[in-house]
Amino acid sequence: MGVIRPEDTAESVNDSLDELELLADTAGAEVTDRMVQRLSRIQSSTYIGKGKVDELKDLVSEHKSDLVLFDDDLSPVQLRNLEKALDCKLVDRSGLILDIFASHARTAVAKTQVELAQLTYLRSRLTRQWTHLSRQKGGIGFKGPGETQIETDRRLIGTRISTLKQKLEKIDLQRQTQRKNRHTFDRVSLVGYTNAGKSTLMNAMAGTDVFSEDQLFATLDATTRVTRLGDGRQVLLSDTVGFIRKLPHGLIESFKSTLDEARESDILLHVVDATRKDIAEQIEVVEETLRDLGIKNKPTLMVFNKIDMRPDAERLAYLKSEYEDAVFVSALRGIGLTELEESLAEMISRDHVDQELTFPASQTKLISRIHDLSTVLDEQYSYEKGSANGSSQATITIRFKTSSRNLSELMIMYDRSQK
Repeated sequence: MGVIRPEDTAESVNDSLDELELLADTAGAEVTDRMVQRLSRIQSSTYIGKGKVDELKDLVSEHKSDLVLFDDDLSPVQLRNLEKALDCKLVDRSGLILDIFASHARTAVAKTQVELAQLTYLRSRLTRQWTHLSRQKGGIGFKGPGETQIETDRRLIGTRISTLKQKLEKIDLQRQTQRKNRHTFDRVSLVGYTNAGKSTLMNAMAGTDVFSEDQLFATLDATTRVTRLGDGRQVLLSDTVGFIRKLPHGLIESFKSTLDEARESDILLHVVDATRKDIAEQIEVVEETLRDLGIKNKPTLMVFNKIDMRPDAERLAYLKSEYEDAVFVSALRGIGLTELEESLAEMISRDHVDQELTFPASQTKLISRIHDLSTVLDEQYSYEKGSANGSSQATITIRFKTSSRNLSELMIMYDRSQK
């Protein structure tokens, strides 16, 4: 069920419903029909108009359907009223996405992130279904006098949410520690719309076996691997969770530690499905989500994937003219990967700068850090006689090449060495 509001177009709503159907298929549901209503104002009690509710009820009865999917998020009141009127289960877009995430979560971290997002979403939609959580915190006197079951459940969910947030904070600290040891590499993150082929591209470039499937949200966990480019340069390549229209805000918050890989990377590879007709809209969704995450003005290389599946040469030529700096590949067939690595190496080199520093040779930590974070081009020692007691002081001049990010850290250490 979709709604065309004054700011929407029929085409954009139909595209969104096509995507909702893919989400339904990923979740294991079979779509029997769809319905759209044009509304100037959303109904507070049922979201859609009363007449449309009756039409929808007839359609549910005709197909013997046991589930209705709404393309927008519904309030608890709207959900309750519609389920009562339609006499079947109702799930809105956020609920469906969360269900898919729950079924695709494989690692302990992903399961924790998904559970937090689910509980945050469901806290305001309680229907006495979370009393099993009371087993996690029992004891005589736990339930206060006069407290309703819904209040008890809400408090139990709140306690569980706090526990999960603390757990994710610890995970975030661990990942921050891991990332501190990665300064020796240039870091590249794959971002893009879900099912654009990020994991397949990761496997092709890094020789990994990251799970990839032709379905939405096949990969939830961030995977990082060292890969060597054609010029011999080694980079850290990270795969991240895909984005989608109307991605639940709670889900973004829960996956913050996973998406930090993209936030702290030097370069983004924005992977785009070249077979999609709504390419511009998908690109905008990704860019808007990145802005919401605070990722702005980061060097980005656009990568159009699946070109082997687009027979329309005219359309491909248009994309190449519209996105002149983009690279066109087929990750599955290995087409264009050499050009991609060359473009990536060029972007990395563009961000690297030459620097020469002279300082006391006794600053061993600074010397070690320069070697860790850069490519040393030249290194010379010299000795200067002190005027007071005739003793000599060794100084070192190092010429090196490093990224702008690493240079900032080295210059802070250098400034301290001069004091």
